[in-house]
Amino acid sequence: MAACFNVCRLPMRGADRLLKLCPNSDLQAQRRLARTTFATKVQTINNTLHAAPTSVESFSSIQDERLERAERSVLISCPPKINERKFLDYLSKHGDIRNYFFYQTYGMYAVVEFSSKESIAALKGSCTIPSVQHEASVPFKSRLLSLKWTGSIGPTTLKCHEQLPISINELIQQLSEQESIDQQMQRLTEAYQLTEENISLRFLVCSLLRDIAAAYFPESVIRPFGSTVNSFGKLGCDLDMFLDLDGVSVQNQGKGSGLSLEYQVKRGASERNVTQSILSVIGECVDQFSPGCVGVQKILNARCPLVRFSHQPSGFQCDLTANNRVAMKSSELLYVYGSLDARVRYLVFTVRCWARVHGITSGIPGAWITNFSLTVLVLFFLQQRTPAMLPTLDQLRDLAGPADKCVIEENDCTIVSDLSKIKLQGNTDTLEKLLQEFFEFYGSFAFNRSSVNIRKGREQNKPEAAALHIQNPFEPSLNVSKNVNATQLERFVALCRESAWLLQQGEVLKRSATQSADQIPPWGLAALLLPSVAESAGVKGRRKKKREPASERIKTLLQSLKSSRGGAGEKQSSDDRRH
Repeated sequence: MAACFNVCRLPMRGADRLLKLCPNSDLQAQRRLARTTFATKVQTINNTLHAAPTSVESFSSIQDERLERAERSVLISCPPKINERKFLDYLSKHGDIRNYFFYQTYGMYAVVEFSSKESIAALKGSCTIPSVQHEASVPFKSRLLSLKWTGSIGPTTLKCHEQLPISINELIQQLSEQESIDQQMQRLTEAYQLTEENISLRFLVCSLLRDIAAAYFPESVIRPFGSTVNSFGKLGCDLDMFLDLDGVSVQNQGKGSGLSLEYQVKRGASERNVTQSILSVIGECVDQFSPGCVGVQKILNARCPLVRFSHQPSGFQCDLTANNRVAMKSSELLYVYGSLDARVRYLVFTVRCWARVHGITSGIPGAWITNFSLTVLVLFFLQQRTPAMLPTLDQLRDLAGPADKCVIEENDCTIVSDLSKIKLQGNTDTLEKLLQEFFEFYGSFAFNRSSVNIRKGREQNKPEAAALHIQNPFEPSLNVSKNVNATQLERFVALCRESAWLLQQGEVLKRSATQSADQIPPWGLAALLLPSVAESAGVKGRRKKKREPASERIKTLLQSLKSSRGGAGEKQSSDDRRH
């Protein structure tokens, strides 16, 4: 859909240039031309947003295709200066190159995708194990390679693809230059969403780790889940992966002969114990053998055992779990919702950015609302529209075919994979209206007694005393927001109310068509991202106040004791101690 918007901008650019080339022309004529250009852009965006969704590939087919491409790719550490043509000519000796790109993290790297796995084998056949002095090399031949350049370099101009999002100040500047809140939300999504190159790099990291796991489980696959694949990932987000062992357990016995063979296997006390053992071994191998993986932690006693590490060549923080099929199904569900209507992704990206800026979400575990919980809140709000923008999870289940049937640990995780079966109800709300009414909706939502349930698409009575109750879509007995405390929920509600109020104010809501880009103060969505929003809402930040020196605290205490002499003072002091 982002590509559609890039195409839509083309016919309007001529009018923009005409305004810039005629600074001394009649002011009224400029204003008329500006209004016409702006109206044309708005109409084009609305037509694109509300167009019927084109055919979308199924979630599983996209993941399988990306994994197959990753198996045909290598990651190469390059010198700081490199001649692109010589680099490609050298690699092309081993096979046809289908795609490639460069990026920078802890150095210059190139991702190179060949047309066949045979080319990978030929390339690895020409590689050597480096000789080192005073140390010993672990002779593990991975697809993470280093290029040594000893000849003349020549021209070194390279296009490096960004792997991190722009700063919030730069984002606010770019948003202020847009001409409507709809355009601002679109621009924010374009700036923050995962690029095709970043997604390819994530799948390649999974494939590199799979090379290690394959030593023990040849049929296993390491699959990314979460933000990497659910269409809501932001540049710089963590890489969540799980070791899929389903292929190892597939039964393939001959029929009719009366004979069969079984593998002799080790037995564990429970599936959890087996998972812990497998992750412990894989984690040890990653730590000892996998180049570029540092800071390996085996967190095996968590509710979902995992191995955590940093992959330095890509810059990703990685979490590896095993057989986490429910999480993968949740990723597919979000992908389906994000594919049905472009406005879903724009609204989710906008709300997530707003929440992160104001400290509603955090990158560290705690009592804050998670990105997943926040996304479910957005989906639930869109299910409440008139007409509804999104179907309920039960409706997605009812549309599923026999091949879509999925039961995980006695939980029905069935959803339709053929998105052409889903018929939307024709909601035409603008992004601006959706954003404002999202804040109004949750600014007055009865969190004290109601639970959010996207399976049914309606409020339900809270089954527990948690401050915020959001039913897990596929595990109905679980509350995905159980970690959120009352204080953080109150902050969210207060900021929703303040943001809704700001969007109702004319001076914040609109920008003048005659203002130049370098003179525009933050307006619309950009204004909602300013720190003053939280201050106006009376929301305190999470930072603790700097503690006074001991001498100042003692002085304050003495002054307090002096002022508390007398009956009234003693009574007040007693009250303070009780509280």
